[in-house]
Amino acid sequence: MRFHHVDVFTDRPYSGNGLAVFPDAAGLTGPQMLAVTRELRHFESVFLVRDEPAEGTWRARVFDLAGELDFAGHPLVGAAAVLHDLHGGGADRGAWTLRLPARTVEVATRRRGPGRYASLLDQGPAVFLGRPDPSGLAALFGLEPGDLDPGLPPEVLSTGLRYLVLPVRGDALARARVVAPLDVPLARLGAEFAYVLDAAAAEGRHWTNDGLVEDVATGSGAGCGAAYLRRHGRTGDGEQWVLRQGRFTGRPSAMAVSADGRGADVRAVRVGGEVAFVAEGRLRELPDPGR
Repeated sequence: MRFHHVDVFTDRPYSGNGLAVFPDAAGLTGPQMLAVTRELRHFESVFLVRDEPAEGTWRARVFDLAGELDFAGHPLVGAAAVLHDLHGGGADRGAWTLRLPARTVEVATRRRGPGRYASLLDQGPAVFLGRPDPSGLAALFGLEPGDLDPGLPPEVLSTGLRYLVLPVRGDALARARVVAPLDVPLARLGAEFAYVLDAAAAEGRHWTNDGLVEDVATGSGAGCGAAYLRRHGRTGDGEQWVLRQGRFTGRPSAMAVSADGRGADVRAVRVGGEVAFVAEGRLRELPDPGR
């Protein structure tokens, strides 16, 4: 079974967020997909199966090292670039429908040169789920209450996954870290993950909830960040801007984001970026189907 290794949210290999894309994963079980993802040790892997007879439509499943995700940003951005490379028929532009188990998304692609593409993922509308009491939130990341941005409240929202967006100021982003597992405190807030955001610098950070791994570039978190800043009037309606992440991992990444709407009515959120092809490979043996 062949796969492609691409770097997402960067225009050059060996930067951005690495991803394994399996463009023809028919027959693989969920346990096999998880085992492959853990073997390759990418932050996430995406597995695709052509959805006949719909033109340009593929079923997609995304796994990280812990299990399957209902939604993710950088795997879908990278997957669409691989589909364009394999099935674009030489066209400079393409459009792809990716059907996840929980939802369907649209991704537009553009050829930028040999082994280079740009993808733009439409994440759909944002759902705002509440503004938690900020007391104690800074401490989850080793920060002080004064490190929080006084002009922007913490908020839980979703464009596919539920994030606590925690705005900070000054050098707080550089000092932030996960000091204890986040699963329980986030669940109390109705969130699954957390995205620490410096709105003034247009930069964010995200970790696994155990704090052991920092994500290089988080498309789902970036979508929430874009929706959040549009709701609070920090960006224009439909204005595209660049959200940066990955500086602290040594793999700087750039995500092009925008959001349409006003107030809590954010109707469309888009996240995109460059995709650089790095390598192709072949699995010589598949995991045990019952693993």
